[in-house]
Amino acid sequence: MALNEYQNFFTRVQVHGPADLGIETEEGVFNRGDKTYFSYWMGKIGDAQIGPFYLGTWGVLSLMFGVLAFEIIGMTMWQSVGWDPVQFIRQLFWLSVDPPAAEYGLGFPPFGEGGAWLAAGFSLTIAIFFWWIRLYTRARQLGMGTHVAWAFAAAIWLYLVCGFIRPILMGNWSEATPFGIFSHLEWVNYLSLTYGNFFYNPFHALSIVFLYGSVLLFAMHGGTILATDRYGAAREIEQIVDRGTASERGALFWRWTMGFNASMESIHRWAWWFAVLTPLTGGIGVLLTGTVVDNWYLWSFKHGVVPGS
Repeated sequence: MALNEYQNFFTRVQVHGPADLGIETEEGVFNRGDKTYFSYWMGKIGDAQIGPFYLGTWGVLSLMFGVLAFEIIGMTMWQSVGWDPVQFIRQLFWLSVDPPAAEYGLGFPPFGEGGAWLAAGFSLTIAIFFWWIRLYTRARQLGMGTHVAWAFAAAIWLYLVCGFIRPILMGNWSEATPFGIFSHLEWVNYLSLTYGNFFYNPFHALSIVFLYGSVLLFAMHGGTILATDRYGAAREIEQIVDRGTASERGALFWRWTMGFNASMESIHRWAWWFAVLTPLTGGIGVLLTGTVVDNWYLWSFKHGVVPGS
């Protein structure tokens, strides 16, 4: 091995010292634990240390409501196949907990006619909000930025649009997304067919652009770091200030191939924004469907988007 190369996770060597318990923080209702252990296989793909874990008040509440939602969905699906475990496993991809029928509007139907969907949706939404609070408070206590929490909030926006905000604006819970695998996909297809082809929805198009852009940016950045990892590219702080490093090799590669190179900071900012804008624009597109635009094809034809219009 050359002198300027070093061991990384592709090698067989895993070097670690005593468990890292992190920085000191103020104690809350639940104290951070100190139980840790090391996993050889986790060390193959990341840091070998497992733990310590910290749930805290918000984490415990989130898990409680999340488990409740999971139980409601699971038991309702199981009941739909006559409590037969074999059929439950066999038909799992087709099983669904559907929102109330159209005649109930925004009312509260019996449990077996959409009430289970409302109960599960309420519990899951509470769990998600509590988990968001957990992300935010953990970041603040560690002196971090709250970028992760706000990125999660972008995903929550899309979730709320599909299952809560748009159905309320439409005046009917039946417009919401069901809980199920294939039923969820069928709902997406139904939305597109009913409201004039989602491909003509400009916000859907933007969402796809940011989605594919995220894939491209993460692949470019991840590929660059892995390609130069033998020179220490994973140690980004040192790479920024040192000369003759992996970062310089990566920068030269992109200047040669594109004429321009992102910085260590800017590539992460680009990737964060592209990822966050994917659900944000997608949520806007769903929100406008049926509430403002009844037919995206006719809307596109009117505004000259459709070829030949």
